[in-house]
Amino acid sequence: MRRIALAAAAALMLTACGSGGGSASQELSKDPVTLRFTWWGADERHKRTQQVIDIFQKKYPNITVKGEFKDWNGYWESLATTVAANDAPDIIQMDELYLASYAERGALLDLGTASKHVKTADFDKSALDTGIVKGKQYALPVGLATYAIVANTDLLDQFKVKVPDDATWTWEDFKKTGDAVSKAGGKVTGVQSFGFDAGSLNIWARQNGAALFDEAGKVAVPENVLASYWTFIKDLATSGVSPAPSVTIERAGGPLDQSGTATNASALATWWNTQLTSLSAASGSKLKLLKLPGEAQASSPAAYYKPSMFWSISSRSKHPAEAALFVDFLANSQEAADIMLTDRGVPANTKIRTAITPKLAETDKAAVEFLDTIKVGTAPRVTPNGASNLEAIIKRHTEEVLFDRQTPEQAAKSFIKELQAEIDGA
Repeated sequence: MRRIALAAAAALMLTACGSGGGSASQELSKDPVTLRFTWWGADERHKRTQQVIDIFQKKYPNITVKGEFKDWNGYWESLATTVAANDAPDIIQMDELYLASYAERGALLDLGTASKHVKTADFDKSALDTGIVKGKQYALPVGLATYAIVANTDLLDQFKVKVPDDATWTWEDFKKTGDAVSKAGGKVTGVQSFGFDAGSLNIWARQNGAALFDEAGKVAVPENVLASYWTFIKDLATSGVSPAPSVTIERAGGPLDQSGTATNASALATWWNTQLTSLSAASGSKLKLLKLPGEAQASSPAAYYKPSMFWSISSRSKHPAEAALFVDFLANSQEAADIMLTDRGVPANTKIRTAITPKLAETDKAAVEFLDTIKVGTAPRVTPNGASNLEAIIKRHTEEVLFDRQTPEQAAKSFIKELQAEIDGA
């Protein structure tokens, strides 16, 4: 509820922004300049980021960078307040859920106007496209992830179930593998139920030739595609391939280390590839990243790049050239990369990604290799303004289906109506 309230507050406060989003002066000042840089994260991120700031300031002694960092909830409340007061930080760590909200109200600079300092040659187009809103590059992806199946190969070996061939497998194969584990495993289920994040729903829609949103920002996924999504999730639970709904909901509401994967209670689960290291550490088991079921049968790759976060620049910055120079340092410099490593995800910059890989732990290397070898489709349309509560709405409808309070068909109708109302009311 806290996150929902903050999203609503941000939407209201942003109405004070005006049009903005225009061109940036690309000339650097010879006078002293002070930039404000805001981000969210834990203590380790704060320490690493300050080290990067220190190196940048030594390289550019006339530029002072002041860090402003908070936890996730406090971050969005603070950002909305400062933007509404025309006092936004110069450099903003941005999230995909809120990118359109800020960009469409003119709070962010079009980075295309800062190309003299922000270089993007080492970024794949499909990665850059994740930061485009209405044809303009308002955000530069920091790290990338892609959706995957995490398989506990220790459990599969224990119950004498073969690791599926992820080059060809279908969702029915996924279910059959899970069923074999559930029947052999007693309290261990084959699958950790999904249906609680936008990743699984995006993949399901894309494999069915649809999209969650159209280019205009309207809900575009057909009712029958949504109904099939929830029918499959319900069937996993009814057949015992995934846990009982009460267990599933409890785990879905807890932290990563209480998940079925982390507690060795489920053999197969949907996760982002970059979560492999945390899951491996929590479970103590050998885990393997597998390509998504259904990809071999889809007409085009449904897998896509999900940015861990973005770098954006305030459209009201008094020092856009210097802000762009700092963003370029964050995104493209080896010095910054050697400090941050994968703290903000697997680097979106392909050159940097290759350079830091030898320095990573084995599970992080596996996540990088998976990202480098997976075939991805075009980036999904950025989450529209007003749809930042998307995952809460998905979760609620999954619960309704699992507990038989709605049929999959009813959930599909309700989901579209509710999500579209949120967008229309923004």
